[in-house]
Amino acid sequence: MRVSGWLLGLIGCGVLLAATGLCSMTAFVLAHQTVVDLQESGILLDDPLATLRCVNSGQCESDRPAVDDAPVIVLRPLFTAVPTQMSPVAVATLEAPPTLIDTPPAPTLDPRRALPQIADPRQIRILLLGIDQRSAAGESGPFRTDTMILLNIDPVRKTAGVLSLPRDLWVSIPDFEPGRINTANFIGDVNAYPGGGGPALAMETVRANFGIRVDNYLLINFEVFTGLIDALAPNGVAVDVTEFIDDPDYPDDRYGTVHVRFDPGEERMDAERLLQYARTRATEGGDFDRARRQQQVLDAVRAEVLSAGGILNFIAQAPRLWEELSDNYRTSLSYSEIVAIASLLGELEEDDIHYEVIDNLYVSTGTNQQGEMLLYPDYASISDLIQRVFFPPAQLSPAEIEARAAAENAAVYVFNGTQRIGLANATREWFIDRDVLITGIGNDTAGDRQFTEIRDYGGGHFWSAYYIAQLMGLPPDRIRRSGDGLIAQGIMVALGEDALAIIGG
Repeated sequence: MRVSGWLLGLIGCGVLLAATGLCSMTAFVLAHQTVVDLQESGILLDDPLATLRCVNSGQCESDRPAVDDAPVIVLRPLFTAVPTQMSPVAVATLEAPPTLIDTPPAPTLDPRRALPQIADPRQIRILLLGIDQRSAAGESGPFRTDTMILLNIDPVRKTAGVLSLPRDLWVSIPDFEPGRINTANFIGDVNAYPGGGGPALAMETVRANFGIRVDNYLLINFEVFTGLIDALAPNGVAVDVTEFIDDPDYPDDRYGTVHVRFDPGEERMDAERLLQYARTRATEGGDFDRARRQQQVLDAVRAEVLSAGGILNFIAQAPRLWEELSDNYRTSLSYSEIVAIASLLGELEEDDIHYEVIDNLYVSTGTNQQGEMLLYPDYASISDLIQRVFFPPAQLSPAEIEARAAAENAAVYVFNGTQRIGLANATREWFIDRDVLITGIGNDTAGDRQFTEIRDYGGGHFWSAYYIAQLMGLPPDRIRRSGDGLIAQGIMVALGEDALAIIGG
């Protein structure tokens, strides 16, 4: 199971939206702020560009209507920017790629102040599609998507959810035979699917299988990622590598391979290195680990772009990037919509963005007649996941989490995955002291496990697994779905060497 482009959609949207939004800021904000300043002095001009010209010539007039009568910018649902009583020049400033003004912005100016805002309270969903298009190999498509990520933005609560969809999910494709979810874009382009070809069919496939509407799409290739990172972070992006990675078979851009290696610790990576870190699958968790690394990279790139140096660097690069990258993406979003979304995303705190991956907890595995691996979705579990990431509840207290776990009434087992005699029994006593009933103990199939993991057998035990992970101080990615047959239903705590410190501490 190989996902070679998952980073493209996520990084592409986060960086592209911020990039295009800031590209508009430079032209629009300068003109608008000048209008505001003149209005406070009794001067009113309808056309922001005319304002700049009159200021430069020193010939502004003050015998204009009162400030309360000035035109305003509003957004018509869902995002369409509507300039009220504005000149065609001002309309073009919002709806078309900007021609940046040479005058530098004032040092104290907040560029988001004058941007159009999202007025519609409904959540916005954008399907991010990443294609493994290798320009060096001269490929022209159509393409399957190696990345499918659903971005959900809540303009009222000012939160965002990011849900990664594995490409090997076996789903129903509307009007066609069932297949992998990553084939929807290819099939839609080949058959000229109504409403937008491949991306339109991909959006409809997500809606039909998971019951959630999708408003727009953004499809990109590798050129967008490397071009933006090279421009925005010429000195690289700092990433905390969490585990040793050695991949002798990492695919290059001509269907060959190169050897890549990452050592634990912080590393400042350039665009190519960053792409390698996010795309490699040479870890125990394979594609699921890769999806989590891509989300880690997203956080790192977002921090770089939103830093003062990152923004100033982008402003200098924006005109060239807009032109050079235009052939490497397709989107149903208009320029003004991207500006409005970028403005909102720029206001979100790190804790306001919720990341989730449809991983082994939400699928069962199988193979087709050709021996290829497939992932069969557990729709009930995925529906619950979507609710948590797109409609996150308020922060739950430990007592509330314990209550939800108790309601599931899951059987809990402790299995020893080490050579340390008596570890399972000692851990059972540790749980009993914390009012957790242990149904039974045993030995795991592995005898040299280093890290403890929580296994969910049969599904439907999310809160039980989450509560136990919290008790033991384990991160959520230690929770895994299992069907190895060691138990039939319930939760298993598969102990590793780290359990000694957990129960001893």
